[in-house]
Amino acid sequence: MATYVYKFTEGNKDQKDLLGGKGANLAEMTNLGLPVPPGFTITTRACRHYLDHGTMPDGLDAEIEENLAALEREMGRELGQHDDPLLVSVRSGARFSMPGMMETVLNIGLNDESVQGLARQGGDERFAWDSYRRLVQMFGKTVQDIDGELFEEAIEQVKAEKGVTDDLDLDAGDFRALVDRFKAIVQQETGSPFPTDPREQMRQAVRAVFDSWNAPRAVLYRRQERIPTDLGTAVNVCSMVFGNLGMDSGTGVAFTRDPATGQQGVYGDYLQNAQGEDVVAGIRNTVPLTDLADIDARSYDELMGIMETLENHYRDLCDIEFTIERGKLWMLQTRVGKRTAAAAFRIADQLVDQGMITLDEAVQRVTGDQLAQLMFPRFDEKAAARDQAHRLGRGMNASPGAAVGKAVFDSYTAIKWSRSGEKVILCRRETNPDDLEGMIAAEGILTSRGGKTSHAAVVARGMGKTCVCGAEEIDIDTKNRRLVAPGGETVEEGDVISIDGTSGEVFLGEVPVVDSPVVRYFENEIDPASDEADDLVRAVHRLMHYVDAARRLYVRANADTPEDAARARRMGAQGIGLCRTEHMFLGDRRQLVERLILADTRDEQDEALEALLPLQRSDFNGILASMDGLPVTVRLLDPPLHEFLPDITELSVRVAVAEARGESHENDLRVLQAVHRLHEQNPMLGLRGVRLGLVVPGLFTMQVRAIAQAAADRIREGGRPRPEIMIPLVGTVQELEIIREEALRVLREVGEENGVELDFPVGTMIELPRAALTAGQIAETAEFFSFGTNDLTQTVWGFSRDDVEASFFSAYLEKGVFGVSPFESLDVDGVGRLVRIAAEEGRATRPDMKLGVCGEHGGDPASVHFFHEVGLDYVSCSPFRVPVARLEAGRAAARTDR
Repeated sequence: MATYVYKFTEGNKDQKDLLGGKGANLAEMTNLGLPVPPGFTITTRACRHYLDHGTMPDGLDAEIEENLAALEREMGRELGQHDDPLLVSVRSGARFSMPGMMETVLNIGLNDESVQGLARQGGDERFAWDSYRRLVQMFGKTVQDIDGELFEEAIEQVKAEKGVTDDLDLDAGDFRALVDRFKAIVQQETGSPFPTDPREQMRQAVRAVFDSWNAPRAVLYRRQERIPTDLGTAVNVCSMVFGNLGMDSGTGVAFTRDPATGQQGVYGDYLQNAQGEDVVAGIRNTVPLTDLADIDARSYDELMGIMETLENHYRDLCDIEFTIERGKLWMLQTRVGKRTAAAAFRIADQLVDQGMITLDEAVQRVTGDQLAQLMFPRFDEKAAARDQAHRLGRGMNASPGAAVGKAVFDSYTAIKWSRSGEKVILCRRETNPDDLEGMIAAEGILTSRGGKTSHAAVVARGMGKTCVCGAEEIDIDTKNRRLVAPGGETVEEGDVISIDGTSGEVFLGEVPVVDSPVVRYFENEIDPASDEADDLVRAVHRLMHYVDAARRLYVRANADTPEDAARARRMGAQGIGLCRTEHMFLGDRRQLVERLILADTRDEQDEALEALLPLQRSDFNGILASMDGLPVTVRLLDPPLHEFLPDITELSVRVAVAEARGESHENDLRVLQAVHRLHEQNPMLGLRGVRLGLVVPGLFTMQVRAIAQAAADRIREGGRPRPEIMIPLVGTVQELEIIREEALRVLREVGEENGVELDFPVGTMIELPRAALTAGQIAETAEFFSFGTNDLTQTVWGFSRDDVEASFFSAYLEKGVFGVSPFESLDVDGVGRLVRIAAEEGRATRPDMKLGVCGEHGGDPASVHFFHEVGLDYVSCSPFRVPVARLEAGRAAARTDR
């Protein structure tokens, strides 16, 4: 039979799938001999059974009772024993840390009798009743789903009645009264009294942890972070140790390195006479961890030794929760800590220098998404506008970056305004899991309470959001939807503010931004060996140098102008994978396209094409010069011709007005007739791509001639042009054969005219399901394939991207139909399968077939790993995403080798 419960002494850190992250690491610390309160873990296997069947698995209750009895024997007292109670905490713990999961319930086992025994054993009646009110509050909010504000309001009422502002000013009688008020809230909200049987408290708490796996916040976070939905969560039952037994007790959170910057040192928060949730919630402001050296030197020294042990053991930044109970240090949790993008690169670099990990391991510690974050603009520290900006105050630099947006004071408004296209900054006294959706929607988060280990800071770092925490001097008044700065400056909801997650500063209005040093490095403006390069730039350079040597995939760029091509090359692009020629027909040239469309005779068409030829040649001259020596894949005209004509409604009104006024409108009338003639109900599935080349005489021929002439010019100038001609929207090999034959004829003609050999490949864009399924036939004519995954996604799903993203995609994401948009990250099961089929069948026909991808999926980290696995030769993406694709291609290769 399956085992559903493991003691902390029975597991290890490699069992995260079974024991969850918390349980596996509690077991690992126990094995290391560190001071961990005894306990046991109920496995994810039990949770999955409960979620699948709606009932606990057979035998689970007996296993829990057996392990609880063993814990009682070890501790020498029973759960909820009236004269000397054993108390336990119940915590969720999935494989991945998930802010949306159920919060911890402490002090399970307390009731009206055992609270008296706890008071006698602890010698502190205030502590006992404080612990009891915490149980009722936590249990009511997290297990019974009662609005937490009801409990908070009751606390505020008691403090107001006594005339105090701090929880520490409340005495035992106050907490006894709070317990009665909290129980009344439970009775009123649930219709039942608060459960007093200790084992019933634990049973309900365990079930609530399992139920929280499918809580809206948890589902949202999994979707955001692309965490599988079928993992389930473990439950950790741990004997209680108390940080609220007086000023010789306390609780804290520590990091072995700064999770915001990656710098080495002592980082964390400590709070005397408190329990763990007080620190994480940010309700009371903490002191820096270094102050513990003065408060309790012996515990501080022991903690420093444990932190060193854990970092050396895990070979990474560790996030630690601890409690001190009357001078005795206890470890409650450790995990590999979440960190900002900058910290990820710095720490990976440092650990290589320290000999703790290899460069191969280092590149697995960073991601393309993190690199993209480092390339975002930041506030200009030297700008006069910053100096003149009105600084509202300063908090802790919890998660770096520059964020500008309208101040909002609740998650609902943040979501609503964000969906309307507004950029917002979520301002809260402190955040809690209920704020998760608003945090996702916001550009940045500002809180007036909490430190670098508060909920807001930890979640923001995990999501790559800019965050300033603990800005105590700023009064955030959520009820009146405003914040007030120390000087009396008031910011109302909707006013624009700027927050600097690097310095912790908060400004009124919009502060100008500049390119990040990492972008300047990629643009070759900063030499990584120079004094101008900081440790972050040097870390990025080191890892990029390694992945460039390791990767098998080439990385090209999607670029349509010489300027974009030049920038892409600076970013490390090894050619152009998609040069869209439709962008070259806009502006003043639109009139020439109109002439082509309106032509009544072949001579008039030829005249229009003749006028377009030198302009096209000039475009290609510049692009081929920027990419000299590297391949440039030119896609011949793809969109429907009607897109180059005026809007049909606007044109109809113009003609009608001219007729009413008796004015000349012959040309507008001809254009209107052409628009009607070319009008299609679904133009993206109509006359476009290869079909244009077959139906409009001379159009593709003109484009190939322009490419050939530009290449001949470059050769005469001593260049090495490498254009590749790509025919779009091919669905059958016959279409490609006709166009390819014409293209080769033009290349021969231009080559003979200029006395040069123009031997350039002619291939196709695979963007229709039929093309992918008949790739073996198409490969008989095509010399290369480039997967147009944007259109391939549209045609596989039957989606019109522009329409569906604006209409029902948000509902699909919310309902879990999509974990992520298939236009953002490749649909591996559907679109990916077609890519795999086309790659295999294409190479079966033509073994030396070059394969690439030119949709924006070429810059998506997860998609790059798939393209590496399938065996493509290159990916192509926008210039800004080129470094991201380079990094992920190297990571994919290193992972495959391992």
